[in-house]
Amino acid sequence: MRFISPKSKINGEIEGDAIILGRSIIGMRALIGEGCIIGHPIRKTVKNILSDSSFKKVDLSLLNEKSNGSSIGSNAIIRSGTIIYENTTIADDVETGHHVLIRENCKIGKRSRIGTNSVVDGSVEIGSNVNIQTGAYIPPGTVIEDGVFLGPYTVITNDLYPPSPKITGVTIKKDAAIGAGSILIAGITVGERAVVASGSIVTKDVPKNKVVKGCPSRGYITRDEYDAKQAKHLEEL
Repeated sequence: MRFISPKSKINGEIEGDAIILGRSIIGMRALIGEGCIIGHPIRKTVKNILSDSSFKKVDLSLLNEKSNGSSIGSNAIIRSGTIIYENTTIADDVETGHHVLIRENCKIGKRSRIGTNSVVDGSVEIGSNVNIQTGAYIPPGTVIEDGVFLGPYTVITNDLYPPSPKITGVTIKKDAAIGAGSILIAGITVGERAVVASGSIVTKDVPKNKVVKGCPSRGYITRDEYDAKQAKHLEEL
């Protein structure tokens, strides 16, 4: 069922049965795909609706009334099935894959990409030119700086002693690269231009320009050595 909030400002294109709630803003030449929901109300709002004694039926008009909406920048491509909660800001030229979930209070910088089936689970800061591959999980409190690469099915955690109410976020510094299937334990910092090899479990801070691998991860080589290996590999193309 297509629904476009009368409070929203639409400058881009809406495909099929997309749902735009609240005071959402869709930038120039942005594309919102089939089945997307922009501005989904937060859990607390939905719970309040259900607990209201006058509650009879939840419909899109009621959700629209309660939603603050979200902002999608110019030239963004939000592919089909993506759900973006309220109070999230997506900058220009951002792309999502299909069936991405981005929760409330997130900020995503220009030209970043978020792969199919990834979850950005609220109160996350993602910089510009970030490349997040398929199936990544990014929890609240995570900070990802500009130019970072997250390989497929990277898992970031934010709770040192689960389950607990204390969030301890992970920070990934500028131009770092995280290999496929890696797990980053709550509270660590991955330094600028550092590399985490695929399948690693990172339990301690990774210094700037270092490459680590293993379970738990340990120092391997420097970033310069890694770049030389990559360049040699590319010569074979």
